[in-house]
Amino acid sequence: MTKNKTFNGFPKKGIRFLLDLAENNNKAWFEKNKHIYSADVQQPALALVAALGERLKEIAPGIEYDLRANGAGSLMRIYRDTRFSPDKTPYKTNVAMIWWQGNRKKMENPSFGFQAGTAGAGLYAGQFTFPKEMLTPYRNAVADDKMGKELAKIIAIVQSAGDYEINGEYYKKVPRGFDADHPRAHLLRYNGLHASAQVDPDALFRPELVDILFEHCRNMAPIQQWLVRLDQRGG
Repeated sequence: MTKNKTFNGFPKKGIRFLLDLAENNNKAWFEKNKHIYSADVQQPALALVAALGERLKEIAPGIEYDLRANGAGSLMRIYRDTRFSPDKTPYKTNVAMIWWQGNRKKMENPSFGFQAGTAGAGLYAGQFTFPKEMLTPYRNAVADDKMGKELAKIIAIVQSAGDYEINGEYYKKVPRGFDADHPRAHLLRYNGLHASAQVDPDALFRPELVDILFEHCRNMAPIQQWLVRLDQRGG
């Protein structure tokens, strides 16, 4: 584990490791090359967690990060859970991390997340899926004249700030109890809400990645912060 808040970029050897892992996704190969993962993927990833985590405090007071490297912290485990998947390859071919704000389990809170690997690099702000107890308060807030209009305005601001996608639509119909013709009916069909952005893979190798990610986070933060306020309001 590292407490170093200085991020110098991912070594090209680290990204090469993920590409090679995709071609050799088995325990024998991983164990033979695990030292590369530790030095050139895991350690720089933890440095990025710390460096960006400190910056995020400027725009998300109360943001949390955890430098444990065993999967309990901000850095996600590289080991796949294959119990219920037809794909039994044992390892993920990306590196992923999260910074969260709230009292639930880390993945259940409004958060910022970053991942990079064989499929490219990307960043999000918000929540992929609302925990069960937050879904009804979210819908009520969307339908509320004040909070709902605020959210619609926030989404427009985020979209105008850059090439950001707004994600979370899940249900085909507006939930029972809400007007199907509501002006924000599309948001009522969401079961999560997050903005996302693609990141130039070439930036992975530079210290400036922290600045690039922070600017994206700052642009997308209004959505994450709206969700924090909703959560703190307690429905």
